[in-house]
Amino acid sequence: METEITEGDVPPYYREVYDAICCKLEDRVQGSVFHKLLNRTKLPPITQNQIAELVESSKEEPLSRSALYKGLMLIALAQQGKQPSAKLLENIAQEYPKPQLGDVSGLESLRMQARGNPILLTWTLQDLLHIDMVQVELIPEKKGLFLKHVEYEVSSQRFKSSVYRRYNDFVVFHEILLQRFPYRMVPALPPKRMLRADREFIESRRRALKRFVNLVARHPFFSKDEILQIFLCFSGPEVQNRIRESLRGVGDEFLTCGIAPTAKELLPPDIQAQFGASRELIRNIYSSFHKLRDRAERMAFRSAENATDLLLFGKELSTLGSDTTPIPSWVSAASSMWGTLKQTLKSLSVEFALLADKAARQGKREEEEVVEKLNIFLDLLQSYKDLCERHEKGVLHEHQRALQKYTSMKRQMMSVTVQSKEQISAEQLESRIMQQENTILTMELRNYFSLFCLHQETQLIHIYLHITSHVLTAFIDSQIQGHNEMSEVWKELKPKLGGHLPNGMSSSA
Repeated sequence: METEITEGDVPPYYREVYDAICCKLEDRVQGSVFHKLLNRTKLPPITQNQIAELVESSKEEPLSRSALYKGLMLIALAQQGKQPSAKLLENIAQEYPKPQLGDVSGLESLRMQARGNPILLTWTLQDLLHIDMVQVELIPEKKGLFLKHVEYEVSSQRFKSSVYRRYNDFVVFHEILLQRFPYRMVPALPPKRMLRADREFIESRRRALKRFVNLVARHPFFSKDEILQIFLCFSGPEVQNRIRESLRGVGDEFLTCGIAPTAKELLPPDIQAQFGASRELIRNIYSSFHKLRDRAERMAFRSAENATDLLLFGKELSTLGSDTTPIPSWVSAASSMWGTLKQTLKSLSVEFALLADKAARQGKREEEEVVEKLNIFLDLLQSYKDLCERHEKGVLHEHQRALQKYTSMKRQMMSVTVQSKEQISAEQLESRIMQQENTILTMELRNYFSLFCLHQETQLIHIYLHITSHVLTAFIDSQIQGHNEMSEVWKELKPKLGGHLPNGMSSSA
């Protein structure tokens, strides 16, 4: 006779395990999750297979609550050294031994890792980087009626497109992205300077716009949206209106995502604690990367300064070698040697100009391949911090306000009932209460969907953390290349001076 285990029979630990690993939508435990649980026990594979057969579990078929409880009982007995069998189950009366599975909260990850769980991102950094590469380049200034304005050529490798965009086009694109994806990391735009901008500011803003559009184009969810394609491909004159029109009748992601109504069921039970811990961790990561970026900027700046100094040093040597002031007769013994040395000094400006060029290139490599990679990750981290603030000040705040309004209306309803006022007033108030209840329900669903998105965006941050290896590789390669190139020039330069040193004097004297 098959043993049936009811909810009231089992100890609390069994119910806690079920709640941790069951699929809330189906009220079942996925077969693949149960097999992961078996692997966690470290029992011999043959014993794991015996337990799976006894509870009729396969990786494709889900388990009922009763079947899981049987499985937990068999795991515990097997851990005690007993051989799993149907007879063993029949001989167990009211004894439900506790299996050694570790902390129940740690079992949640088994369900989260289950195949097809939509909350998990399976992207790697290379996957994201390969989605698209967008170039943003300045085009010659066009003079408007009163002021000059800057235009950019935006080219997408993915769409094989090239369009012209002004800063205000980026602003509208950014605004609509925030409306379409209020619960995602939308990077901030660089500021718009009202007064006449200098070249340094314009170049800095171009780089920031390039980082912005690449982060958007490589985002797993933005990359699939029509808004991005319009911005990167539409070449008509009314691009801003076209972007705005794309949102009309569509709504934000909460209204169009099929997962939104059931997002709560997909979240881990300790999502609030995870959110707090992740936020603190990312705050610390941001601080460290900010310091790394500042140091990298200083090194790139020093390389540029070194290039300038080398060029000026060579020019001064050339000036010295070009001096035509006559040499006094009483030093004529050394005049022959000085004249020859002057010719050498005059020619050294070529090598020093080459050294300056190598140093300048190294500074540019450090700026483009190291500093910019750090900046793009810092932009992403900042957008995560902004998202956390939107969640707390937006969704949670609106939910709290809706609850307060609902409580006030309920009190007013009780007051109307006690005072026996006109029936129509009570009916109107009851209708308003029902509307407010719907509002609260919607706000609760939005809150859980916001947490769902935050969970995914947190994963995205950790995927991008691997950019650290890209930064270090670029930094090391830049230093090796720069030093090797300059070393070759220095080696070619030294022999030119060797023949003009006095006999017996070394160059280190």
